[in-house]
This record gives sequence, C-alpha cells and structure tokens, in this order.
Amino acid sequence: MSFERSPTAENHRIPLNDGNNIPLLGLGTFSTPKITAKDACYNAVKIAIDVGYRHFDGAWVYGNEAEVGRAFQEKIADGTVSRDDIHYCGKLWNTYHPPEMVRPTLEKSLKLMKIDYIDLYIIELPMAFKAGDVIYPKDENGKYLYQLTDLCATWEALEACKDAGLVKSIGVSNFNRRQLEQILNKSGLKYKPAVNQVECHPYFIQPKLKEFCDLHGIVIVGYSPLGTCRDPLWVNVKIPSLLDDPVLNSMAAKYKKTSAQVALRYQIQRNIVVIPKSFNPERIKENFEIFDFCLTDEEMKRIDALNKNERYVELLMWRDHPEYPFNDEY
Repeated sequence: MSFERSPTAENHRIPLNDGNNIPLLGLGTFSTPKITAKDACYNAVKIAIDVGYRHFDGAWVYGNEAEVGRAFQEKIADGTVSRDDIHYCGKLWNTYHPPEMVRPTLEKSLKLMKIDYIDLYIIELPMAFKAGDVIYPKDENGKYLYQLTDLCATWEALEACKDAGLVKSIGVSNFNRRQLEQILNKSGLKYKPAVNQVECHPYFIQPKLKEFCDLHGIVIVGYSPLGTCRDPLWVNVKIPSLLDDPVLNSMAAKYKKTSAQVALRYQIQRNIVVIPKSFNPERIKENFEIFDFCLTDEEMKRIDALNKNERYVELLMWRDHPEYPFNDEY
C-alpha cells in the first residue's frame, strides 16, 4: 500500500477511528529498570523532541514514566513543543486487568508524568497475571501465577477513563483476531480499539491481521520494527538479524540509507506506525530520517517476500498460560 500523500518530517500523522490522530513514527522507551542508567530515557526523549519526534511509546512497567514526563515538561517550558504537539502512549500492565484497578493504574502514570491526560492508553496483553502490585507474581516453586481475565469488562473500564477525559484514545496490544472480535462484538460497545500494537517487521508482516484491522479502522502500531536485541531469554535467536538482510541492505545502498531506515520506511508506506526504541543519540536521529525517500511498488513487494511468519518476541513467561501463543498471526 502506498501513500496518497507523502508524509513529511513535520507532518506524518494519520487519523484514528475516534477522530484523533497518531504520528507514524515514534520513539520506543522500553527499558529494564535494574540495568538501564538513570536519566538515560530522560535524555533520549529530550534529544528526540529536538530531532522532531512527537510520538513517544511507554508504559508504567518500564519504570521510567517520571523521566519521560520530566523531559516533556522541560521541552514544553523552553518552548520547543506544546502539550498538544506530543502524543504519548501508555499501557495497562497485566496485573491490573480487573475493572476497578484500571483507572487508579492510569492515574499512577498521570501522577508520575505530571500530565492531565494520556493520548493513547492500551491493554498491554490480552492475558493477565494474578491481580495486584507484584509485577511478575510467582508461587513458592517459582511458577508464574496467572488469572483469567474478562477483556470486555477491562475494556469498559478503559471506555470510562476516556469519557472522564483522562485519555484521548484507547486501544489494545498483542491481540489476535478472536480477541479483537470479543471487544468489537460486545454489547453496548462505546468505542472501538483505535490501535492494535503488535510485533511487525519485514520478517513478520502480519498480512491477515492487518487486513482485519484495516477493515475495522484499527491502526496497527508495529513494535520491534527493526527486529530486536539478541537476548535469548525472550528473543527467538534462531531467526537471523533483520538488519543484516541482503535485500534491505541492497536497497539501503541505492538510497544511501541504512537497512534500518529502509525497514522503517517500508512500514510507514504500509500505513503502519513504527516505534523503534533507542537511547543512542545518533540512532535516534538516523531513525527519524525516513521522510526524504520512497520505496517503489516493486521494492515493497520484494520486502513483502521476506516474510518468514516468525516472531522474534516470544515472551516465554506466558508459555504455560492457556492463551499462549499470545498473538497468533490471525
């Protein structure tokens, strides 16, 4: 799918089904609190705003929302951006699915970030751990504790947060077609999911899920759009590194770009939002430089053909859950 109008660095927003919009390119802020340097995220967000990013993807569980919020406040105070310029996506963690826990959890993020509303708030996974404040609950034998979840009840609580003005748009993440249909077909539905955030990159292009989401006006946000790190604890390292792919690198040479820039450009030409994570200033800048070239229809088809229908992100902590694999391709 090609654009009817070319997105630019200054304006690359696309509409959501609720009348709001979302920038096609964002900065992912995933981090592991125990090993990520203090203020690494704060500095990265400030640099990204100066580069031109206006979309930031985060989550309470990343442990850095206070840093993200502090960066926002400083760049608003110095006149670089206004609050309306910024699009922030937060996520409901998997121990907070019970409806009565949804609004207080969202309010935790608002307090940490010192903002009045979140632009987009999504259910991080369609599966739940045991409810409570323990992020990764386990029993005495070290096995993860799961809990059945009523996705429709959780969704109604999100709808109430939208009605209360605490969030502008609501969505989901890692949902397959069946799970999306639970929401879409529920009685009394007020708001459809605005987005479905899933793993999506040239080795896992999700064509059937994308077709279904397009049919229902749900925007796909692709995480790990450049593949991932090679951590065997949660990554399928049997799949080759995406950025070493010869097809992507040949196109990169043609356009005097990197394979990463080609992979990101491919997705935005499919109208898929991408949120590459980086705290490296040079990579942050490089990932933003994708609005000055365009892949041909033939090149798009060549990248389509790279699809292996295999995911990098396995999230093996969920392998004993009855819903695993958490997001089959359709």
